[in-house]
Amino acid sequence: MTPGSQRAMAFAAAMAEARHHLAAAQPMAAMPLLQRAHVLGQRDIGLHLRVHLLMLRAAWALRDGRELRGQLLRLVLTPIGHLSGRLPLGNIGTSDVSPFEPMALPPDMAHLLHDDKP
Repeated sequence: MTPGSQRAMAFAAAMAEARHHLAAAQPMAAMPLLQRAHVLGQRDIGLHLRVHLLMLRAAWALRDGRELRGQLLRLVLTPIGHLSGRLPLGNIGTSDVSPFEPMALPPDMAHLLHDDKP
């Protein structure tokens, strides 16, 4: 991701707001922001892993065992997905969807995923 790009700024904003909600003991409010950050950051392994770590933290705060297991699985699968080049575009990264399922991009995010391509 190109620093200073619209996508980088949108990713940083979603992560900052999610962290704010987690700090305020509002993990349910953090999840949609983390889903957004996942879609925006999943092509960069470092950002991708950071999103899943925060999703794990939110799942812990929610006492959601299914989401906890899902995030632990995704933390293992993320490096494999990057090495194999099999990252499903648009996937929101939560346990209620397959980690292999591409998803439709929301219109407000579609252009962000292409803003830093030459």
